[in-house]
Amino acid sequence: MSETQTKTQAETGAGTGTGTGTGTQAGIGTESPTTPATPSSPSPAPPTVHVAVYDTYADWETGHTTAHLAQHGYEVRTVGVAAGRPVTTMGGLRIQPDLALSDLRPEESALLILTGAGLWDAGDELAPFAAKAEEFLAAGVPVAAICGATAGLARAGVLDGRTHTSAAPFYLGGQPGYGGAERYVEADAVTDGDLITAGPTEPVAFAREVFARLGVYEPHVLDAWYRLFHDSDASAYPVLMAAEAEAAEAESAEAETSDA
Repeated sequence: MSETQTKTQAETGAGTGTGTGTGTQAGIGTESPTTPATPSSPSPAPPTVHVAVYDTYADWETGHTTAHLAQHGYEVRTVGVAAGRPVTTMGGLRIQPDLALSDLRPEESALLILTGAGLWDAGDELAPFAAKAEEFLAAGVPVAAICGATAGLARAGVLDGRTHTSAAPFYLGGQPGYGGAERYVEADAVTDGDLITAGPTEPVAFAREVFARLGVYEPHVLDAWYRLFHDSDASAYPVLMAAEAEAAEAESAEAETSDA
């Protein structure tokens, strides 16, 4: 300990680590150890949502879902067959996956999203993604599938025994290995436990079910969100703005408490 440090601690009484000045002063005959500062707890990592990407990926089908999850603190990561192999979406966008499908672990994810793609109807090239969905469901981690991805799950037998929907009953009925016809329902989107399904024309309803399953919004706020983005209901906008203001106020109060 330097002479300057010893002098300063003796003057302030900080040599005992209490900062009150009531302890034994340092630098008088012996050197008193200081108590190291307690490190602040690291902020918890944001929950991660994984989006499967592959050639002919229907990029519009998950736009509402991923955008609003990202705005509410979720990290969105893309998963492909290989992390270093770019894919081209149906809209012509090139995406380089963040990680390979083989490296994806259910325990490291809050949700797996499977979107539609022409490849789902062209063969079994995307079958590994359906297998990964089975792994997620077995681990109790939600899976959300829309459009052609429901056909892939149908062929894998994932829909058997679970209430679900898709483009139309005959679409799934023509998939080899599908045995869940009695659990098919005509609806914009359906949640059965950890499985969410939707047809190709319902990206907003698909997002609604994801938000409900993950608890992103309070029920009345979620209702307003759906009315605004699906029905263009202007009366829903003030509800969303009030919810955002309340969330911002709560976050600010929490930050002040942490800094105190």
